[in-house]
Amino acid sequence: MVAGGRRFCQFQTMADSLPRWRDKRFLVMLALGFAAGVPLPLSAFTLRQWLAESNLSLAAIGFTALIGLSYSLKFLWSPLIDHSPPPFFGALGRRRGWLLSIQIPLIGAIIALGQTNPALDVSVTVAVAVLVAFLSASQDIVIDAFRIESLDEADQGYGLACYIWGYRGALLAATAGALTMVEFAGWAFAFAGCAAMVGLGVIAVLFAAEPTRQGGAAPQGWAARLRYAVIDPFADFMRRRYWFAILAFIALFKLGEALAGIMTAPFYRQLGFTRLEVASVSSVFGLVATLAGALAGGWLVAKLGTGRALILTGITQMLSNLMYVALAFAGHDIRMLFAQVGVENFTDGLADAAFLSYLGMLTSRSFTATQYALLSSLAAVPLRTLGATSGVLAEGLGWPWFFVLTTIAALPAMAIMLWLLRRLPPTSERTAT
Repeated sequence: MVAGGRRFCQFQTMADSLPRWRDKRFLVMLALGFAAGVPLPLSAFTLRQWLAESNLSLAAIGFTALIGLSYSLKFLWSPLIDHSPPPFFGALGRRRGWLLSIQIPLIGAIIALGQTNPALDVSVTVAVAVLVAFLSASQDIVIDAFRIESLDEADQGYGLACYIWGYRGALLAATAGALTMVEFAGWAFAFAGCAAMVGLGVIAVLFAAEPTRQGGAAPQGWAARLRYAVIDPFADFMRRRYWFAILAFIALFKLGEALAGIMTAPFYRQLGFTRLEVASVSSVFGLVATLAGALAGGWLVAKLGTGRALILTGITQMLSNLMYVALAFAGHDIRMLFAQVGVENFTDGLADAAFLSYLGMLTSRSFTATQYALLSSLAAVPLRTLGATSGVLAEGLGWPWFFVLTTIAALPAMAIMLWLLRRLPPTSERTAT
């Protein structure tokens, strides 16, 4: 059965949504989205800002994209998390037990990351950042499964909205918030503060209810259990029509954004923007733009269907990279920085609403964690592989032509999606199994 079905991706109207704030499940989704979002910048944007201030080269900073390979490879250990009892806290249930077993060492790893010094030994910093990324990716596996399994079909859209709001708020806290803390108290304090933010997820797990497992009991015997945990989830997905084209689209949809995003911190620094300037623009203004984009994206999904909304939001996401070109020519212009951040965050919110809905629509509840991990891992492949070349490209092409290239890089995904729409229109998507 395809999770979410006909109404999975639809964000409810404000009138429908207001009474739901009292439903503990949605507050849990908000908190878990926040806990999932905090660690990501600590191995990406915020870490790269630290490395840029430690005078590492653009090429070296670009290769830090490989730190997050765990986000692309998490499908490899997702069957273990999907079907094995947690190593600790088993009394809380499989999903909640795994979350708590991961979150506690994740908090410790983030604190340890802040105790390193990349100016003295960058290899230690990178090694701890790899551990943070691994634990964060593992947490994502469980949270995605918990979110899909905890909500009825009619509640999936609102649950996704709560998750996105929490996640985006966390990205703000771990970028602009962290940089502000650095300005006044140093890097160690900033990372400790981010570790404390993950504690919100621990609180959510303690107050949450364990979701009911679907898909029946696992078969007996090691061979049968191995097939059920590892082979069946992928075989189930490969029975869908045009499955390979769907996977190719997922893998390429964020390519342009990935190439541009890795170089954002050193780009701003070379233009002369200070930490506080970046933090002030990315804070409330950037968050409002992102959340407005997410709501607008949800409305587009409801009105146009997931497939058509993906095309429209994908085009806006692609063209938004040209704002980097405009900023490169404008130089240290705070008004242009506001414009670039506003356009980029709004279009990212648009695309996220449609893209995450699409991933959830493709997931079978019988294999929730494994299939969603596979799909979301593919979405991270460009960032963790091709994205590693972004520093070399930026050094060779210069900033304006580099960001033109990131715009062009989004075209293959748009072509594949147009091909898919002709063969799997929105009505077919909603009824496909």
